[in-house]
Formats: sequence, C-alpha cells, structure tokens
Amino acid sequence: MMCPFCKHDETKVIDSRTSQDYVIRRRRECLRCERRYTTYEKIEESPLKVIKKDGTRIPFDREKIKAGLEKACYKRPISAEIIESIVAEIESDLYENFDREVPSRDIGERVMEALRAIDHVAFVRFASVYREFKDVNDFVEELQPILREFPR
Repeated sequence: MMCPFCKHDETKVIDSRTSQDYVIRRRRECLRCERRYTTYEKIEESPLKVIKKDGTRIPFDREKIKAGLEKACYKRPISAEIIESIVAEIESDLYENFDREVPSRDIGERVMEALRAIDHVAFVRFASVYREFKDVNDFVEELQPILREFPR
C-alpha cells in the first residue's frame, strides 16, 4: 500500500476491522514518515449488466434505483436512510441471485415490492411510471389489491 503523504510503498497494518458487508477497514502507518491513515478493502465483484426492455445491456447503477425511489418518495414521510437501506437490500439481492445479467423488470419488481411494504402512495407513483399506465383504468387495476387490504 502506498502512503498518501510521502508515496513510500511500505506500510504496516495497525488495526483491522470489518465494517459494512464484506468491507475491511484497516488503520495503517507508513514506515518512512510514520503518519497514519485508513484504508477500506472491498471484494471486487464481477460487474452486473442490466438487460433493458429493448434488449440492450448497460452496467448496473445503484444510483438509478436510488433516484427512482427518491422521486416516488418525494414529500412522503420516508427518510433518506430508509431509501438507502432499500437500495442496499436490492443491490445485495441482485448480486446474490444473478451472476452476470439481470433483466430490468426484475429490478423494477423488487423496487415495487419494497415500496408496497412501506408507503402506498410512493408505490403507486413508482408503478405508474414503471408500468407505463396509459389511463385511469390502469391505476384502478393496480390499486385493487391495496384497497382490499383496507376495508372501509
């Protein structure tokens, strides 16, 4: 590991701890300048590709999931921490269940399941864009299962 201060390439590890999923935090000390710094090591995963509706393949980008969730949850009582945890859970699930490629519809379905569980308004907002509702009847069809959960 190269020292970020003096660029010397010999350091010693003072402390190692696991932090988040598969991330190791290491405290290091440079053997030349004796300054200390922290590094994080993460397992390098094979890049996941998303198969879009038109058949094109693009690199998986967790920020797209986050942006979609933030739009759906706009002005709803859902914290940034909850959104981040949903994104992390979906990302983890995708890497566990798919080897190299994942259809975009599988990602969308996972997002809808998560939103259905936490906020029905955000769920309908996301579903209206994701499922490309054409008219009010499409909304009604999607709302029927939710309305059955809440008898009058």
